[in-house]
Amino acid sequence: MRMTRWRHRLMHAAFLMMRPMTLGVRGVALDEGRVMLVKHSYLPGWHFPGGGVEAGETCEHALAREMEEEACLVVEPPLRLHGLFHNVNASSRDHVAVYVARRFRVDGERKADREIVAARFFSLDALPEDTTRATRARLAEILGSAPLSPTW
Repeated sequence: MRMTRWRHRLMHAAFLMMRPMTLGVRGVALDEGRVMLVKHSYLPGWHFPGGGVEAGETCEHALAREMEEEACLVVEPPLRLHGLFHNVNASSRDHVAVYVARRFRVDGERKADREIVAARFFSLDALPEDTTRATRARLAEILGSAPLSPTW
């Protein structure tokens, strides 16, 4: 009996290590008809700022950390969870939580580095041509011109 329990725990741990679910966050910072977008050095197009949720970290804490790191934005409560999306483009086990931040302050200018090439506000009616499909889809949902989708 005791050996069976240990074997079960070991097999469960191996399963989690080989097939982990990943969770990321993205922040939609909206301000007077503008939205903050970032351009990564390793991905094409413009995206919402965000990144992975670390072990022991809440989604809200991860979002605040990523917004500050990637866009020099300090978000203020309340944050509104827009949705949780299955990101099949990354893996079959990846999910992204999208939050809307309407209260934040800009804490300096984001200088380009090895990860973030640029971070800036764009008018909602003049997004860059290479804004990603997922970014445009989330904005349409948030602004009420499209229904909520379960996938990224």
